[in-house]
Amino acid sequence: MANTSLILRCAHVQDTVLILQMIRELAEFEELLDQVVADEETLKNSLFFDPKGPEVLIGEENGKVVGFVLFFHNFSTFLGKKGIYIEDLYVRQEYRGKGYGEAILQEICQIAKERNCGRVEWWVLDWNERAINFYKKIGAIPMSDWTVFRMTEEAIKAP
Repeated sequence: MANTSLILRCAHVQDTVLILQMIRELAEFEELLDQVVADEETLKNSLFFDPKGPEVLIGEENGKVVGFVLFFHNFSTFLGKKGIYIEDLYVRQEYRGKGYGEAILQEICQIAKERNCGRVEWWVLDWNERAINFYKKIGAIPMSDWTVFRMTEEAIKAP
């Protein structure tokens, strides 16, 4: 059951340092901290000064930040509708298991309904069984028949 005492608010430019801190916390949990190259200025410009940039909601309870979600629109040609892609959903360690993740996902689903989106999608690391079990419990379906591909900045710049 979702925690109803969670307050979700839109992030503001003053939250840039906090968001970067939580991105680093998430990366450390995922054992990917060495891959975080974002800095405050780049993040601020991408989140708050790019009209097509992602959106961030920050979760708070009793004035304490419990986590965040960073998301943006994608598009399904099969559905003919936009969707929401969750890049990061992070609940700080000491607040896990209290319904905050579910409350954040419920808010994202509400936003998707309001914006007439056809789906909400995200990735999860294969070894994160706790998250996988949680997502399955709330009705999410793993897309095991798809393989994720990525081109890095170096590959993009290659001739």
